[in-house]
Amino acid sequence: MAKKKPIIGISMGDPSGIGPEIAVKALAKQEIYQICNPLIVGDSGAIKDALRITSLPLKINSITKVKKGLFQFGTLDVYDLKNVNMAELKYGMVSAMAGNAAFEAIKKVIELAQNNEIDATVTGPINKESINLAGHHYAGHTEIYAHFTNTQDFTMLLAHENLRVVHVSTHVSLREACDRVKKDRVIKVIKLAYEACRKIGIKDPRIGVAGLNPHSGESGMFGNEEISEIIPAINEVKALKIKVDGPIPPDSLFSKAKGGLYDVVVAMYHDQGHIPLKVVGFNWCEEKQKWDSICGVNITLGLPIIRSSVDHGTAFGKAGKGTASELSLIHAIEYAVKMAVN
Repeated sequence: MAKKKPIIGISMGDPSGIGPEIAVKALAKQEIYQICNPLIVGDSGAIKDALRITSLPLKINSITKVKKGLFQFGTLDVYDLKNVNMAELKYGMVSAMAGNAAFEAIKKVIELAQNNEIDATVTGPINKESINLAGHHYAGHTEIYAHFTNTQDFTMLLAHENLRVVHVSTHVSLREACDRVKKDRVIKVIKLAYEACRKIGIKDPRIGVAGLNPHSGESGMFGNEEISEIIPAINEVKALKIKVDGPIPPDSLFSKAKGGLYDVVVAMYHDQGHIPLKVVGFNWCEEKQKWDSICGVNITLGLPIIRSSVDHGTAFGKAGKGTASELSLIHAIEYAVKMAVN
């Protein structure tokens, strides 16, 4: 018998941004329905307007129970939260209403996954100012998921093609990020990276660990964190027969990983990992004065449920125009499917 296709819950993101548009564009691809049963979680009115904006000839099946989904190409199954007043919605604008709608969509996909009604979650882009304006005080998706799943040990994985990066810390100041480079945390993140690679089908992952300081500290000349925290963490993980190298100077590590030497890189802080990933995945066209493509997937590791996401924001400047690329969302769906079936 053929394997049952996983149900992937896709939160629509901020309705004032490009989230609804890229959702309908992604689900206009028949190949998505060949690998999964996609379910948009959000507001049917916002999705209907996204179809108008993008001129896509798709139908909407508005539901309030997952079992009512048709999961047929050509019809968008929308778990309708009825939380967007389309008469008040303004594209490209920060608003409490839009922030609340985005937050409620995230909360609902988490709930559906926890209740085993869906197999994985994929999140559209949100605006943190709008969410906080609505009274939901979180730094981002990752923190929302951690709160509602009661998860303490988690981290972010960014991926584009064969370059994958996990982080020891993310949304904290650079000064605090340095203070968070501790042996126990580095060990946890290496293990999360190992488990993530296994979940997407890499049987024996090769892990490269970045240094914190220039030249990985140059034997203590430029800092002691490598000697006191990172090397002891690596040695402890090596004892578990996990293939891990480091600390490797970050100015060469990411090139090695991009070339295939490592399956995943452990970065010490937010920008150390984000910058190389986005240099590879984000392509700016000077002649057109716009992005030719924005690719990359954001995955939260350590959760009891699966969560992947686009690796870009709400792009308020493009909202309502139908020009936003759905490529990152397609890749996020593909990663969620891999993790759900492995």
